[in-house]
Amino acid sequence: MRFDILTLFPQMFAPFLENGVTRRAFASGQVEVHLWNPRDFAEGNYRRVDDRPFGGGPGMVMLADPLQRCLDAAQQSRAQALPEEEAVPVVLFSPIGHTLHHGAVAQWAQSSGAILLCGRYEGIDQRFIDANVTHQISLGDFVLSGGELAALVLLDAITRLQPGVLNDAGSFQQDSFNPALDGLLDCPHYTRPEVWQGHSVPAPLLSGHHAHIERWRREQSLRLTAQQRPQLLQQARRQGRLTAQDEAFLRTLPAAPDDAGIAGH
Repeated sequence: MRFDILTLFPQMFAPFLENGVTRRAFASGQVEVHLWNPRDFAEGNYRRVDDRPFGGGPGMVMLADPLQRCLDAAQQSRAQALPEEEAVPVVLFSPIGHTLHHGAVAQWAQSSGAILLCGRYEGIDQRFIDANVTHQISLGDFVLSGGELAALVLLDAITRLQPGVLNDAGSFQQDSFNPALDGLLDCPHYTRPEVWQGHSVPAPLLSGHHAHIERWRREQSLRLTAQQRPQLLQQARRQGRLTAQDEAFLRTLPAAPDDAGIAGH
């Protein structure tokens, strides 16, 4: 798997690539990351990569030419390294993109990678976007100073799903939103000591009874999802992922104040 990242700030990626559990994937070459700076492909003494927008207004717009030369170099490099690869996706992180979710991350995790374009300033010349970008991704309804943080988020989410990256191969199966949890939120977790500042670990987790532990975890997952993300519960119900036992437990919960009836119907 290979990701080529077009960014004016390649130094932002070094701490991520060298730290944390995901570094194993990068150190082993299981996931390759290649950084490309559009400024290296700009012309003139100042290596200018932006200019004022036509029509006026605040901010600057990234120039198409340096980006195009940078993208061409990345694509040529990939073609030499991955000669059998079909057309590589070019991803732009943008407020108009589809919101990133677990299902999309899982699909990217099965791919051969992509070229990630990190925008800056007020935006990118639309003509470059129209000519090259195949996918646009958003992290949510807010704006960042650039696409680098979004690229790091996507890389982290994808990399931790790769075999051997996490200490426990089944660890990500218990993540929130994972199909193994029927798309629900994960349950709370506890560790030693058994009593901390007067608060004890819930009794079922200390019982040693595996069926009771699993049921407790399932109920806590249902409770949290009903309280915090009721739309996920609705989706699981529509997809037939909730059992009769799940529904019976949900009927014991008070109705969510902003969405009355979600717990029981």
